[in-house]
Amino acid sequence: MVIPRTLGAAALLCAVSALGVPDTLYAQEDAWRLDVSRPVTYFIAAGSSDSGNREGDRTLAQWALEAWGSQADPPVRFLPGPEGSAVIRIYWVPAGGGLYGEMRARRIEGRRVADIFVAPDTNGMGPAIAEMARRDSLFRDTVVYLTCVHELGHAFGLLHTRAFADIMYSFQFGGDFVSYFRRFRDQLEERGDIPAATLLSGGDRSAFLALYPVQGG
Repeated sequence: MVIPRTLGAAALLCAVSALGVPDTLYAQEDAWRLDVSRPVTYFIAAGSSDSGNREGDRTLAQWALEAWGSQADPPVRFLPGPEGSAVIRIYWVPAGGGLYGEMRARRIEGRRVADIFVAPDTNGMGPAIAEMARRDSLFRDTVVYLTCVHELGHAFGLLHTRAFADIMYSFQFGGDFVSYFRRFRDQLEERGDIPAATLLSGGDRSAFLALYPVQGG
């Protein structure tokens, strides 16, 4: 997830042009896809002293994993694993370079794996986001949570879209940052509401199911 004029997050997989791009970009059969036939192991690192990471951000990352895993039928099973062999690794990094987050693809013994980098310090995301986050801790958590969900979408193989309703929307196409996050924040009364709030659009779900069809469907 990048701010305008910056090509960064998941660019290895989904650098796209604003011209001639459909509202939802479905991955092809040979596109990136995680092996979900067995439990997907994950590792969530501790934040560095300069990352702006908070104690509860680990829970936000776990909820983001479950948001995608619950779209599969049967749901994807996630298990914590060692850093060296985890299929998905999540790191908290200092804000900078215009990035909210980034996904980097790797392979371990032929198995596709993904490293997720999330900048949880909203003070580095421009004055509008920073001010909202200072005044509203749930808005701050929303920004971090949706960044995790977006980058994990790339880990599962989803591409950027230009449909503003999608969690996989690319800010390369413009748009109002505050309203992008605010529409989710407005569903929340307290932090515990995050896992149950409506998150993924129909386009997000369709793209996910194109990669991970309902078993036997």
